[in-house]
Amino acid sequence: MDAEAIKQSLEGSGLRCTSQRYAVMAFLLEHNGHPTAAEIFEAVNRLDPRSSRATTYNNLRDLVEAGLVREVAVEGRAARFDAKGMRHHHFICDRCGNVEDMEWYSVPMPASGSIGKRVVRDCELIVRGLCMKCAPRRATREGS
Repeated sequence: MDAEAIKQSLEGSGLRCTSQRYAVMAFLLEHNGHPTAAEIFEAVNRLDPRSSRATTYNNLRDLVEAGLVREVAVEGRAARFDAKGMRHHHFICDRCGNVEDMEWYSVPMPASGSIGKRVVRDCELIVRGLCMKCAPRRATREGS
């Protein structure tokens, strides 16, 4: 996504295109990993040392609320962030905490009787287990 497209996506979501917000969004779009807020702050701060930790965290919150960025909760670890592009699910490794994208497929919505008066907007999946790097180590240990 080029600079003008980032600006338009921010403004189209009702957000001002500040230099710090632009830098956070651009970083997330350029990096396919799922960085933590601290990693995003460090990267953005290297480019613009005037950017504070609070500003970076507030921008992440605003981007999540605007629907431009997803926050991926990882139990017992720092949340990770993902710029919304193509829809996808996530796999989180129980051992190393790595977050990987998984191909999107439709997840059935909960039965209306089970949700009461809640209004479901979307349904996405987080799969947990051992990633390809950690699974062989477990198999080796169990085989000994």
